[in-house]
Amino acid sequence: MSRTVEVTAHTSAPVLAAYRYCETITGQQARNFAYGIRLLPADKRQAMSALYAFSRRIDDIGDGTLEPAAKHERLEETRALLTRVKDDRIDEDDTDPVAVALADAARRFALPLDGLDELIDGVLMDVRGETYETWDDLKVYCRCVAGAIGRLSLGVFGTVPGAPDAERASEYADTLGLALQLTNILRDVREDAGNGRTYLPAEDLAKFGCAAGFQGPVPPAGSDFTGLVHFEVSRARALFADGFRLLPMLDRRSGACVAAMAGIYHRLLSRISADPEAVLRGRVSLPGREKAFVAVRGLSGLDARAIGRKQAVRRRG
Repeated sequence: MSRTVEVTAHTSAPVLAAYRYCETITGQQARNFAYGIRLLPADKRQAMSALYAFSRRIDDIGDGTLEPAAKHERLEETRALLTRVKDDRIDEDDTDPVAVALADAARRFALPLDGLDELIDGVLMDVRGETYETWDDLKVYCRCVAGAIGRLSLGVFGTVPGAPDAERASEYADTLGLALQLTNILRDVREDAGNGRTYLPAEDLAKFGCAAGFQGPVPPAGSDFTGLVHFEVSRARALFADGFRLLPMLDRRSGACVAAMAGIYHRLLSRISADPEAVLRGRVSLPGREKAFVAVRGLSGLDARAIGRKQAVRRRG
């Protein structure tokens, strides 16, 4: 369970202002994420916004226009700031509102802040231009940039008392992060190629004749691009199926938040599967009404109850 204290009514003005700053960043730059966390109570929503804002800072350094050496320096400076947060050396009147909000969230919730160190490590992989030969290699990267965020989020959500298999909650949160990241990789395959990045495993690309990469709106000549996408979609769906076991372990609103965010990406995966070449023509996304449907379904608890029933049957068997 998360360890919370009385919040909002007893939170100082500087800390509230820091949270508002983080919530603004989240609303402007992460629509899917913001869509999900608005289902949370205020204290958890604030903490998730602080996590997002700090994570976004790390990502923006990696995606920015600085030279690699300068990016490395900025990332290590961010790591030093994170160390100050871990050591509870951020005052509420600090000039960095993201650090102020994250430090307060870390006092209120059992956040595994080493996960943000892992995120920095993952972004450093991007800065070095690393590529991945196998899925096992890519999983290391995905765990750094997404699995760690799943585990940090679980620190905010907590688990309900007496939830079966709750000791595996962190594992499931990590796996759900991998599922989301692999979906992101498929969605952004052409955009990443344009930025000189290749994430899909080299052995998969070679297997389907796509080693030449993705530089245009059509697949490489002679390739089985549809086969490649369906192969990766199948892998992502297996990760989702495993990660969704987390849902029955969460309280209703936290479960709704996770079901909404993950559900959006799960549906996005289905769209990609239905028209694989769409990812080469532009960014695939869901319309607002479909996101709303996913959120309502998550809030209803349908997904969590269905998964809970399956797990109960599995345990009895």
